[in-house]
Amino acid sequence: MATDRSSLTSLEREKASVFHSWSAQSTINPFMVKDALGVYVTGEDGVTYLDFSSQLVNTNIGHQHPSVVKAIQDQAAVLCTIAPQHGYQSRYRAAELILDHSFDGATKVFFTNGGTEAVEHAVRMARLHTGRHKVMAAYRSYHGATATSINLTGDPRRWASDSGSAGVVHFFGPFFYRSAFFSSSEEQECQRALENLESTILFEGPSTIAAIILETIPGTAGIMIPPPGYLQGVREICTRYGIVFIADEVMVGFGRAGSWFAYQQHGVTPDLVTFAKGVNSGYIPLGGVVLNEAICATFNDRVYPGGLTYSGHPLACASAVASIEAMENEHIIENAKRIGDDVLRPGLLELQARHRIIGDVRGVGVFFALDLVSDRDTKEPLAPYGQSSPAMNEIVAACRREGLLIFANYHRIHVVPPCTITDDEARNGLARLDRALGVADKYYVGV
Repeated sequence: MATDRSSLTSLEREKASVFHSWSAQSTINPFMVKDALGVYVTGEDGVTYLDFSSQLVNTNIGHQHPSVVKAIQDQAAVLCTIAPQHGYQSRYRAAELILDHSFDGATKVFFTNGGTEAVEHAVRMARLHTGRHKVMAAYRSYHGATATSINLTGDPRRWASDSGSAGVVHFFGPFFYRSAFFSSSEEQECQRALENLESTILFEGPSTIAAIILETIPGTAGIMIPPPGYLQGVREICTRYGIVFIADEVMVGFGRAGSWFAYQQHGVTPDLVTFAKGVNSGYIPLGGVVLNEAICATFNDRVYPGGLTYSGHPLACASAVASIEAMENEHIIENAKRIGDDVLRPGLLELQARHRIIGDVRGVGVFFALDLVSDRDTKEPLAPYGQSSPAMNEIVAACRREGLLIFANYHRIHVVPPCTITDDEARNGLARLDRALGVADKYYVGV
């Protein structure tokens, strides 16, 4: 029976009717959005915020890009949806553009509705291609929230759904600032991480391992840039043992790191690449897998047992075509790199000099993290692993008061604005963040 909701506020109606992800439902207080444009989001209360989060690190071209909005409208006027077994222009054009910016040997694109499904299918392809079952993934990683991808994930979001028998083996990747290998240099961290990976493979049995999946730059886990030579070493190990190398570029792809794909900065060629988010800034749900020739050939005469009703949805693919063309024509990728080099990195290092709670600054392009600590010598995090803290809550609240939408995770603040942000907008955001961080300086206890 219909309920009279006319006396309720928008927030009350939202909380009463919508089940929110990753949340205890009784404690949520969602920000009610009216509209957004460029790098700004306006709430129903009329307050406009600078989006330093890119929502979930996906609005790479900013909000309401006019050419992408128009492409969606134009596609809707011609063909809103069609079954995936048929072909149509927006889908093959999106695939062509993605392949044009992918690795040498990239052959075809399998479209999904998002990143977690891309990971699910990449793993399925690798297992069928190799005839093996195990997949190796790093701790400090996130690969999605469906059955396989959540088991691959290497952070606490996995724990509640961890089956313990999904054929997943976790290992430590390199992270010099919080090294698991007691390294004294980046070079040593790289060497020891590769030695640990190969040792794990040998003990697990190389003939049992179908794939290694790595976020090229781990995102929500902390934006840890792999040291020089690490990804090349992983590639060599995969080749040596016939293991499929899956590069998870769901968060970092399509300009976020200042290049089309982050693996391109490390001189490696993956076998499969998963993507989503930045391919069309999330305007319509879309993800996918880029396949190399060998894995494509496995299914030339063998049915691939997988598909989705909305695989390569016309509206989503039209938005991807327009997004990629905008990135090309407006030099959005180049802007992301320049902003990172000229504005964000030096600006964040200046913040580190003023706020002792900033233990480490790391990142590239428009993809940076501040590792917040209560003591720089011990590197004690400002919040426990997998949890928040009063200090972090104060920082997030202060950012909100400053009109700054920020991405916070455990003891970190991630600075991840749209790739389209200008110098002045980025500097303005850093000034707001500077003021917000001041509320937590009192929590520093080191010398």
